[in-house]
Formats: sequence, structure tokens, C-alpha cells
Amino acid sequence: MKRTNLYLDESQTAALDDVARGQGISRAELVRQLLGRALDEAPVEITADLMAIRESFGVMAVEHAVDRGPDERAAHLERLRAS
Repeated sequence: MKRTNLYLDESQTAALDDVARGQGISRAELVRQLLGRALDEAPVEITADLMAIRESFGVMAVEHAVDRGPDERAAHLERLRAS
């Protein structure tokens, strides 16, 4: 491990200490875990977000739904652009 110094404001330090105390670990260990998650899992979270967006495409409330066939979508988008 390499030693690293960070400057945190008092509220950040207090929040870290509260969480660390609740988990029974040191502030340094909590920071290592949080950094590890952020660095290792960020691409997974982005992938999950993109998947959710992709899977939700076209989902809307029934009262606002527009029934369109494959070619009608392009025509609908063109009408929106023109208005």
C-alpha cells in the first residue's frame, strides 16, 4: 500500500466516521472500499444504466401511448421535428 493524504471538509470526515463506525472498520478502510467500488464497478454501473435505458425505450403511460408500426416511428419523429 501507498500512503496518501486527503483533505476532507468536516462534514465529509464526520459522514465517513459514522459509516465506518457502523461497519466496525476504520475510516481509511472505508475510503479504500469506496474507492475500490468506484474504480472497479463504474463501468458495470454505466452498462446497467445503458441497459435500463435501452430496455425502457418506448415505455410510457398507456393514456399517452402512440400506436406506431416500424415505419410510422420515423414519420412521427419527422412530424415532431417539423413542429
